[in-house]
Amino acid sequence: MSRDMWDPEVYGRYADERARPFFELLARVRATAPSYVVDLGCGTGELTATLSERWPDATVHGLDSSAAMIAKARQVPRAPGAGPLIFEERDLRAWRSSRPVDVLVSNAALHWVPEHRSLLPGWVAGLSPGGWIAFQVPGNFDAPSHVLIRELCRTTWRDELGDLVADSPVAEPEEYLGLLADLGCVVDAWETTYIHVLPGDDAVLKWITGTALRPMLGRLAPDRRREFLADCARLLAQAYPREPYGTPFPFRRIFVVGQKGG
Repeated sequence: MSRDMWDPEVYGRYADERARPFFELLARVRATAPSYVVDLGCGTGELTATLSERWPDATVHGLDSSAAMIAKARQVPRAPGAGPLIFEERDLRAWRSSRPVDVLVSNAALHWVPEHRSLLPGWVAGLSPGGWIAFQVPGNFDAPSHVLIRELCRTTWRDELGDLVADSPVAEPEEYLGLLADLGCVVDAWETTYIHVLPGDDAVLKWITGTALRPMLGRLAPDRRREFLADCARLLAQAYPREPYGTPFPFRRIFVVGQKGG
């Protein structure tokens, strides 16, 4: 894409649902007194700021490739007593720490970097002895929300969007466990399927507009974007019917926490 299509307001529409996996991931990180904590793909920064509250003696460094996200993150209110908090616009593929990292976190970001598995050795090497790496990625690429959109791009929209169709960019928990274990980490890997109940019309479409549809919407002119979204809405309404209490939306996530040997 030629321009930054991340919209912090759209992405933050379901902030509570997106925050829950972050806190469940961090609950398994038992670092007691880290001095340097890094959040790769920090987004709008609200969750990153909680790290500086949990570890007030640490410098917390949030990185994201989106200028819009970083601009939003730099406006995040600071809690009294929180430690130093730095936000930087940076492509995490090119990032290398200049100092040992005690806790390296990435929440729902690594699936945007298909080669992230090849980056894990460098990230683990940059951890301090006994340091922690923790990440979670969506594991729902075989769900209707993604399968239907891929098929739409391969067929009706193939001339404009066909090249954006790709296989799942993430591994299964067992593969991540093996990768980190081979790098000398003690690993805890698991998966959870959340059943989100989303309010309003076209709820699933609104969810994926801020994530999975971002590359497609970035490609299309405004009039074609409206046509594409209308096609998506028809398919998703059939796959995820709205109930009187809202729209149930199953969402599988993969969690990995590793501690480097001391």
